[in-house]
Amino acid sequence: MSATFTPRHARHTAGLLRSIYLPRTADALAFAMSTYGIPLLVLATTHSASLTGAAFALEWIPRLAAFGWAGAIVDRHGAAVVFHLASLGRALALAAGAVLLHLHPSRTVASATVMVLAATTGVLTEFSYIAAETAGAAASRRAGRRAHRVQAVLLGIDQTATLAGPALAGLLLLAGPPPMLAVITVLSLLAAMLALRTPPSPVAPARAPKGQSGAGLLTGWRTIRSLPALGWLVTGLTLSNLATGLLQAAGPVIVVQHFGQATTAVGLVWSAAAAATLLSVTLCRFALDRLGLWPVGAACAALASLACLAAAQAPDYRSYLVLVAVLMAAEGGMTVVLRTLRSRLIPPEKFGSTLSATILILLLPFPVAGVLTALTPPDALGHVITACAALQALGLFYAFARLRTDPALRT
Repeated sequence: MSATFTPRHARHTAGLLRSIYLPRTADALAFAMSTYGIPLLVLATTHSASLTGAAFALEWIPRLAAFGWAGAIVDRHGAAVVFHLASLGRALALAAGAVLLHLHPSRTVASATVMVLAATTGVLTEFSYIAAETAGAAASRRAGRRAHRVQAVLLGIDQTATLAGPALAGLLLLAGPPPMLAVITVLSLLAAMLALRTPPSPVAPARAPKGQSGAGLLTGWRTIRSLPALGWLVTGLTLSNLATGLLQAAGPVIVVQHFGQATTAVGLVWSAAAAATLLSVTLCRFALDRLGLWPVGAACAALASLACLAAAQAPDYRSYLVLVAVLMAAEGGMTVVLRTLRSRLIPPEKFGSTLSATILILLLPFPVAGVLTALTPPDALGHVITACAALQALGLFYAFARLRTDPALRT
């Protein structure tokens, strides 16, 4: 199934650029810079490792708690409205933080400011992310058979932001906290203005519960259970995330203590992984045109399983870096398949709630991986990673075996 370039396709691509891709790019950069930059800001302001860890928790705990609310509110009010208001709210919070840090660069006021920023930006970023994903899914549905191309571009934007955002935040922090916060503020304002061009998404009926977190997650859970193809894919990826999450959590121990590398080598692993994922997403875009969802997804699942099993036994740092990059590239391919499938299957009026439930399920293995890392002696980490990699392989094999004949993955 090859794509043919026509003036109509050119106009469609230009429309996507203005209404979907540009808002998503601005928001993704602000997302990445605030997620990784604010803990750095806390460390630079307070010089406390414990407060830096607390700030990271303050970013993520409210963010995870906001999933149900975000999905329900997006379903009720539409993606464009929530996207605009969340980005605007984040810009206002960051601007206020920049002013306070300029006036009070140290001591109690500065410490309180950065901790409040961590919690506030975490919640608002989650709302903008769910809204942006919902808008992207609506664009995928309008693209029809080209849905995977839209999702590949969106994933590429996210990965580019993940690659560039932390480095940009760290560079700007050298000039001081206010300049870094000012740049994230500008990006958030840009996302808010561009979000006004985002096409309206379907909304839930007026009788639906008004933004209740539990109701939203329950709606999402029921929708996942009613869509077997989506349920099996989410199950396989959840087990896969336990293995990849363990590699992320144990990465510093493996790289620094086991391989004897500097701490900067840990960041190099994930930069290489992000670059490999970008390449993978580009290749998957063309492979999906010709082969369809199931063959590409199954190939990526097999590659991820083999790479993770090999990474657990890597003899040196270089092979470890390469294997982790291959693993994350394969994960990127499966993510394109997941995004395309959920945009195709999930009813538009329930998309926000179902997306929230899906992301929560996929993220649950990461704290588990952190606990496993904390409880496992460093010498035994390789055995635990091998066991999780075997579980990943079994989960993905069973999931794609069940999906082999599912009509949703035939095209």
